[in-house]
Amino acid sequence: MRISVLDVGSNTVRLVVADAAGGVPLPVHTAKWRLRLAEQVAPGDPVPEEAVERLVRAVAAADRTADRWGAAGPLAFATAVVRAAPNRREVLREVRSRTGVALCTLPGEVEAELTFLGARRWMGWRCGPLALLDIGGGSFEVAFGRGRLPDFVASLPLGAGRLTHDFFADRDPPSPEALRAARRRIRHQLRDVAARVRWEGPRTAVATSRTFQQLGRLCGAAPGRHGPFMDRTLRRGDLREAIATLAALPAAERARLPGISAPRAAQSLAGAVIGHTAMKLTGLTSVTVCPWAIREGVMLRHMEDGPAWWAEASRLTDNAEEAPLERVPLRLTQHPPHLPSPARAPSGTASHRPPEKPATDQAR
Repeated sequence: MRISVLDVGSNTVRLVVADAAGGVPLPVHTAKWRLRLAEQVAPGDPVPEEAVERLVRAVAAADRTADRWGAAGPLAFATAVVRAAPNRREVLREVRSRTGVALCTLPGEVEAELTFLGARRWMGWRCGPLALLDIGGGSFEVAFGRGRLPDFVASLPLGAGRLTHDFFADRDPPSPEALRAARRRIRHQLRDVAARVRWEGPRTAVATSRTFQQLGRLCGAAPGRHGPFMDRTLRRGDLREAIATLAALPAAERARLPGISAPRAAQSLAGAVIGHTAMKLTGLTSVTVCPWAIREGVMLRHMEDGPAWWAEASRLTDNAEEAPLERVPLRLTQHPPHLPSPARAPSGTASHRPPEKPATDQAR
């Protein structure tokens, strides 16, 4: 059996076709289409018609590609840029009506949960209590857990594209004042979430997303051509030095640095500032750059829980603004008594889950 997942991100539409036999999604084909939605859609603005038209063409091409590789219609979702747009429903309905692909959006905390699942499976139970950091274009997800799914997740409006638009759009390279202002916002948004991660004391920390992969390469990790099984570590001290390098260069020159691609050069500085500040606040000195993330998490949930889960995700897109999925419960539990509950910014959410009881992961 083959399944496919389509991820509409802030910069790129990515398709993964995988063999699902044996309970492990093994990719057989990947493809991508560059849309750069984040460059055309300011935070909170509607997606313009020309961007919707390109999105429709990319989704239709992805659907044809999945069919050629023997997979059913892709499990398709869009992340924060589309999710936060006031014309979100119109965009999704246009894509569905013209392509037949049931594109949906997922709440940020569900994205974090699925990404955690992918990272947990890649890292294995030996990693113990696990913390996750994931930088997107429009949002930043944090998760912690001891089991298959996280005990705690948070989705915050701290994406690399969003912060680039808010703080670094006026000058290239940005001023020191703009850099300090960006750090202040990150610290304010992350303060309570970081306190929870510190309190939990994770044994292992992982970072996912293309932003972290490129920053890892910039800081000395092995290039992608060496394959996914290479150990790749990103250290906080190296990231601090990378910020100084990136901040001194205009975006066009950052693209000449190891690992930094031209499409992501403009937001690479914001990504580095988010990553370094988050690691500092959570007390993490290093993170493992993990190749599995949300797309693999979607595949795993679909394989393990069946197609009804994804059907519910698509249905809720039209019927609720940001309702949690019924098959992805996000139950609130008691917060540690000596810590404040995580802050809930207008565009950010935090949720807690009672820990599951996998046999080898309960000792801290």
